[in-house]
Amino acid sequence: MKYNCVIVEDEPLARNLMTEYVRKVPTLLHLVEACSSPLAALEVLRSNNVDILFLDVQMPEITGISLLKVLQKKPLVVLTTAYSEYALEGYELDVADYLLKPITFERFLRTVDKLVQRLESKTAPAPAPERAPSEPSPAFVFVKDGTKLVKVRLDDILYVEGLKDYVTIHTRTQKVISLQRLKALEEQLPADKFIRIHNSYIVALDAIEIIHKGDVQIGQAVLPIGETYKKAFKEFIDKNQMQ
Repeated sequence: MKYNCVIVEDEPLARNLMTEYVRKVPTLLHLVEACSSPLAALEVLRSNNVDILFLDVQMPEITGISLLKVLQKKPLVVLTTAYSEYALEGYELDVADYLLKPITFERFLRTVDKLVQRLESKTAPAPAPERAPSEPSPAFVFVKDGTKLVKVRLDDILYVEGLKDYVTIHTRTQKVISLQRLKALEEQLPADKFIRIHNSYIVALDAIEIIHKGDVQIGQAVLPIGETYKKAFKEFIDKNQMQ
């Protein structure tokens, strides 16, 4: 089954790249239109049945975030941006994913796979009552530690600390140091289990024990909440706070 998609990108080179990516997966995606402005996209969205919207954040007329806020009927939205701080704002608006520029085809394919799974789950028939759902496979990531690839279960991660080109993954039993950027690892971690609170820290939501003023405590570690991330973090906490 093909899913209709629209690209909104004011930069011609970026728009052409996304168009090329979409056309490389013709069995999954059908490009309705690649728009150079949010206002042009608004008309396309109103007159077509669109499943997926690839939306640039920074544009001259209105921002992608502003367009997202005025849409009455929202398709699955993927933000495309050169700035990772927009990711948290996007999650507040229930975006499906975000792609950090420069966007590789491999990263684009991972996003498409995620979107297709979500769209197929909406249209899939409900399982028969007598058939119990299968046990989900354990969620994990493989990270490079020196010359080794170490399997790290997502449920074991307490928090991730970034320092330049390295990350330290603090788990319940060990620390794994990997040569990669924090931003790259952030893209692999599910947004419903992890949240970035600082330029140097991503924390597991289930691992948070105490929040005090501008800090988060996980075990013996006290981690600061950066100014860039305070608003999104506070809104998350407000949603999950007992009244």
